[in-house]
Amino acid sequence: GVQLQESGGGSVQPGGSLRLSCAGSGYTRMIYCTAWFRQVPGKERERIADFYTGTGHTSYADSVKGRFTISQDNTKTTSYLQMNNLKPEDSGTYYCASSYSNPGCPESLGTFGHWGPGTQVTVSS
Repeated sequence: GVQLQESGGGSVQPGGSLRLSCAGSGYTRMIYCTAWFRQVPGKERERIADFYTGTGHTSYADSVKGRFTISQDNTKTTSYLQMNNLKPEDSGTYYCASSYSNPGCPESLGTFGHWGPGTQVTVSS
């Protein structure tokens, strides 16, 4: 099956940048949705950004528009989340996920069948 592994998390001061990576393996189809989610204790997992490989379409949560960029490498197996101008409220555990949805990225979090274990991001002065 599909295996996902995040990396690149850490601690950064407000205004700083981090680049998260999600290395994937085991894909049997190259048309799928890859997404990044964020979760903080006591709150639901929130979709931050998604990317549909079939069309290259991206979407972002309003809270990160203009600051975060989701992308994918040429092999279509690794996705990235470039996070700029980080704010304390961006802190949390970041998860990458993928779904063989067609067409486009699914609305429901439950449709994402593959998840990484998560990487912690802390934004604090």
